[in-house]
Amino acid sequence: MNGELLFVLLLLGGAVVSFVREKVPADLTALTVFGLLAAGSALFPDSRLPALGDLFSVFANPAPLTVACMFILSAGLERTGVIALLTGFLRRTTRYGYRRFLLLLVLPVALVSAFINNTPVVVILIPVLLGLSKDLGVPGSKLLLPLSYASIFGGACTLMGTSTNILGSSLLAEAGHPPLGMFSFALVAAPLALGGGVYLAVFGDRLLPRRETLGSLLPEEARTEYIAEAFVRRDSPLAGKTVKETRILRQPGMRLVEIIRRGFPVPGELREVVLEEGDRIVLACRPSGMEKAAPLDGVLFSSEDDTALEPIAQRQASIVEAMVAPNSGAIGRTPADLNLRQRYRTLVLAIHREGKNLRRGFEQTVLLPGDTLLLLGPEEALESLRTSRELVLLDRAPAPPEATRGKAWTALGTLVGVVLLATLEITPIAVATLLGVAVLFGTRVLKPADGYRAVEWKILVLIYGMLGLGMALQSSGGTALIASGVGHLVESVATPAWQPLLLLALLYLTTSLLTELLSNNATIVLIVPIVVSLTVSLGLDPRPYTVAACIAASASFSTPIGYQTNTLVYGVGAYRFTDFARIGVPLNLFYWVGTVLLVPLVWDLRA
Repeated sequence: MNGELLFVLLLLGGAVVSFVREKVPADLTALTVFGLLAAGSALFPDSRLPALGDLFSVFANPAPLTVACMFILSAGLERTGVIALLTGFLRRTTRYGYRRFLLLLVLPVALVSAFINNTPVVVILIPVLLGLSKDLGVPGSKLLLPLSYASIFGGACTLMGTSTNILGSSLLAEAGHPPLGMFSFALVAAPLALGGGVYLAVFGDRLLPRRETLGSLLPEEARTEYIAEAFVRRDSPLAGKTVKETRILRQPGMRLVEIIRRGFPVPGELREVVLEEGDRIVLACRPSGMEKAAPLDGVLFSSEDDTALEPIAQRQASIVEAMVAPNSGAIGRTPADLNLRQRYRTLVLAIHREGKNLRRGFEQTVLLPGDTLLLLGPEEALESLRTSRELVLLDRAPAPPEATRGKAWTALGTLVGVVLLATLEITPIAVATLLGVAVLFGTRVLKPADGYRAVEWKILVLIYGMLGLGMALQSSGGTALIASGVGHLVESVATPAWQPLLLLALLYLTTSLLTELLSNNATIVLIVPIVVSLTVSLGLDPRPYTVAACIAASASFSTPIGYQTNTLVYGVGAYRFTDFARIGVPLNLFYWVGTVLLVPLVWDLRA
């Protein structure tokens, strides 16, 4: 083993450990790996590491650009309400009961996810399904995991359905083999999607947990509160005292929302603020607390000093759940950093993450995609927060902006055009998606600034970093070494007739295990070069094995971290890690066996 290979393997091992531990963001890990490789190439130009120019050539790879364009195309369909058209169909199917509803949920969601990025589909439908769960008489946990799985089913069916397939096809083409077509995956993945839907319909009720979401755990009365405002009168005995000294908060079920001084919210810990004459005090109180309020109309205080406060106003407030979406500006920030109290006059009451409710000390909790926040605020404040798109409020599905609703057909027609251009091989998919983005921007279906905001840049950074690592594995001899070891293993345990099938099963299993620990994109970037090297050395066609690897990288059902949509429903559905294993492991096995059986029926493994 040469020194360059040892260096690359150490980088690979460090990256895997970092991905699994999740102490450092995956994109930062990939960026660090790429930086270390670049440093090694610059310091040792005559080594077996890729030359610096070759390493930076990964930025010319069309796959990440295609993935970015797909994010923008999906945003155009989301903003015009095309994805929301599913909600009407789903509402009509609740009358068929829970089991049939699951099957009728999986099929259209899978169909849409085959051509649109999975994440916006799931983000839009989560509030819809939480509402429909009441009509079906089941908790949201019975519906949200099937929603995530359905999007995964569909994404695996087409070239543009998931970034994994786009990357796999691009890496195959880079190695000198024909790229995969738009529907190269469909004859394998579509039957598996149908079988997965039947599995969920038959066993979902028994395997899925019956667990309430964070907001539904509140008693009915606690879900509605009242906002009351009062101001400190001139010569009031409260002036000069801190809030905690005035006994204002001694009333049960009362929360301090804001103190406004000379028209501006007072920053900092409100309980420690020294009151001044003319200060406005904003409080939230449950309906039962209103009955015990002091005689002053609109004031909720009970101590005798409160007569020095004059009533201003009283209005109703609501408690709602909100989700941190993957492209949210809230990611990496704390509730204190977001400052929702001053910006939107909204309080964060609790945070739900990984099956746990955080009710204390959460102000300094760094927010992650999929976190669920319990918020309290008046309707006008919540509506302002809803339109900001910083958080996804789960009380109802996000409505498309009024200005873009009439452009749904333009967005849909653009998607159809992209699919036709790529399917008929008139242009490569990278060119087709670029033209599609140009049409959306040119017709003002989507503003360029909104389109660029829709791109999940962290995923692109991850892809570029892992492409660099994959190149280093090849140039240092790591890919050939791994391929040689697997090839010898296959040849030693199977006859020539069974070797292709055994290899297919081993590659799928290895990819499936890796994707549960790493991201699907990181996995496919590492696996496909090995697949190509291994199959070529054995005289086999690499395309069917790449198809199997792509399906395995997407078919992540057993953990909440293997696929982004699983992470999204993890917090909202109040799931636990074991819930994914209980229902996901059989689904993983079904996809493994199904892929190994179906791929040889569609492809000649030896050609």
